[in-house]
Amino acid sequence: MRAGETGRSVTGVDSFDAFVLARSGRLLRTAYLLTQDHALAEDLLQTALAKAWFAWSRIDGGDPEPYVRKVLVNTYSTWWRRRWNGEQPTEELPESAGPEGLAAERTDLWRALQQLPRRQRAVVVLRYYEDLSEAETARILGCSAGTVKSQTSKAFAKLRLDPNLVEPIHRPGDASAVRTPARSADLADEETSR
Repeated sequence: MRAGETGRSVTGVDSFDAFVLARSGRLLRTAYLLTQDHALAEDLLQTALAKAWFAWSRIDGGDPEPYVRKVLVNTYSTWWRRRWNGEQPTEELPESAGPEGLAAERTDLWRALQQLPRRQRAVVVLRYYEDLSEAETARILGCSAGTVKSQTSKAFAKLRLDPNLVEPIHRPGDASAVRTPARSADLADEETSR
């Protein structure tokens, strides 16, 4: 099917293609951070871009990325509400290297993020992984900046209590270890510095 047959101009098709080429990497990262699964992230991005394509003539004027991000987050929320599971796990897991060093910390953080309610996870992903402002995050989620602040605060409070994010402190000459929420404190420092 040609661009003219869909009722869209060639320039509209070109601008959509250019947008996808320029922004799909960032949008895929957001989708992955929300779903924490590469295949689901690709499906989520593809679905969001398909929805954006049908609305492209309305959103092409300015920067369409906030609109597409909002579609992405809303689609993720819809899938979550429906408990969508497009792929079923198999009995055999693929071989993978064991998490070491920073990879282990990332794994702990992913697990902690999975425990957050979907809205809080979306706020944390948009604010701290995508580095969006409170106003941009609020616009994407369709809420006020105050809601973004309160959801961020609640998310960090839960992350501070997560036992996966607590690491032992070893003091010289002390056989016992004191446990402290060091990694989640780093997140709190980021929260207060913004």
